[in-house]
Amino acid sequence: MRHGIILAKSISAKKYGIKTGETILEARRKCPNLVLVPPNYGLYEKCSAAFMNILREYSDIVEQYSIDEAFVDMTASCHLFGEPVEVAEQIKNHIREKLGFTVNIGVSCNKLLAKMASDFRKPDMVHTLYPEEIQEKMWPLPVSDLFFVGIATTKKLFDMGIKTIGELATADPAWLRSILKKHGEVIWGFANGIDVSPVLEKPLANKGYGNSTTTPYDVTDVETTAINRSGIWGYTPAG
Repeated sequence: MRHGIILAKSISAKKYGIKTGETILEARRKCPNLVLVPPNYGLYEKCSAAFMNILREYSDIVEQYSIDEAFVDMTASCHLFGEPVEVAEQIKNHIREKLGFTVNIGVSCNKLLAKMASDFRKPDMVHTLYPEEIQEKMWPLPVSDLFFVGIATTKKLFDMGIKTIGELATADPAWLRSILKKHGEVIWGFANGIDVSPVLEKPLANKGYGNSTTTPYDVTDVETTAINRSGIWGYTPAG
């Protein structure tokens, strides 16, 4: 099937460059023999709720970022359980023993650095990424690994001669803004570990919703349309 995206990938699939969120068509191009397993949404939701409940045993301020990711503000509660890394190990082991799956935990002073640390070597690991560790642990990474840097931005940065997070961090922010607009300033800040966003216990209201469809075949005529409950929608060719 051409529709759908990759919701999760195994370590072996990751070696082929398979990425969460890319289309099945893109993934099959990278690995024609890719094994696709249908999702079990009911099980995902059940495990996600149990996962979040465990996190709330350690802090009242938990921001669910996705079905399997969350930010936890331990500022007021860390002293009840131990040092930050010790608490992260407790949480990681608690989840594995009670729910039967592993998690990676990133420990830092802000959300951006904690997120980056959580994506370091997997599985079942705890990593730190404090400001004094940025140059050693984060700057050597490819710029595509930086949070908020997608495929299109990566290509633009490569064209600008920027290949690593460190090169982005030491670039002139005014130059970045002149080419990448506001996004250039944002990712320059991220490359330098700057993030002032708080952990939000309650999510902000959505500003908008989108609706799109991938056709099961290539569309070559502009007349092709589909009837949707909300009206008539034009199809966009896949790929």
